[in-house]
Amino acid sequence: MKPKVLIFAGYGLNCDEETKFGFDSAGAVTDIVHINDLIDGRYRLKNYQIMVIQGGFSYGDDTGSGNAYANKIKNHLWKEVVDFVQRDKLVIGICNGFQILVNLGLLPSFDKHYGERDVALIHNDNARYTVRFTDLKVENQSPWLCGISTISLPIAHGEGKFYASNEVLLRLRKRKMIALRYFRGETSKWLDLPPNPNGSLDDIAGICDETGKILGLMPPPERAQFFHQLPHWTYLKEKLERAGKKVPTDGPGLQIFRNAVKYFTS
Repeated sequence: MKPKVLIFAGYGLNCDEETKFGFDSAGAVTDIVHINDLIDGRYRLKNYQIMVIQGGFSYGDDTGSGNAYANKIKNHLWKEVVDFVQRDKLVIGICNGFQILVNLGLLPSFDKHYGERDVALIHNDNARYTVRFTDLKVENQSPWLCGISTISLPIAHGEGKFYASNEVLLRLRKRKMIALRYFRGETSKWLDLPPNPNGSLDDIAGICDETGKILGLMPPPERAQFFHQLPHWTYLKEKLERAGKKVPTDGPGLQIFRNAVKYFTS
């Protein structure tokens, strides 16, 4: 049976169609649902296996990235969301969605104390909205990241610097809750840019809860679903063709969606 995916929408979230395409391509059944339709009961979160809060600029980031949308969830859907994450289900927050999960206290949620905010995503060190590819090293085998050791994904954010106290950083390391770190990989070398694009402490690009089932990451995988979206794809294409190898069509980001679907179908 195909797992059902609910993608939150409304109030400035975007990339919902691209995210739906990724999950549908991976074999899921996906609904894009405005948050008000969940509040009104037209859709029920409990009827889904995967919950997604994707990127965008919810409420224009006017009160801080992800803050207002997190408050709307907390004020109207908190019981349903906590019930969802306590079951054998998957949650992902991408870019603005990661900021929302952090503001909700669903990440890192030490010892499942949901609602306690322990980390933040603040303005990039360069004080600029930054769009570029990054290279990521997988540090935790979350269900979302199975079989992936490194992956190249783009970023598009102005408030993506991961920040936490030294005590919280130590707890994240000890409990293996750091999911992804920026590192100097192939695309970083090609672009001749610093591997850490925003000044994140400990090079952190994504974290998960202690089960690995809730994942938050700044780089959006839905923007790297195709091989030709890679910044050096023409070089790779030429290299493969000269070696007599097949040129792929899929990009690295698609594997994250496939992993989520596989979790419920394998």
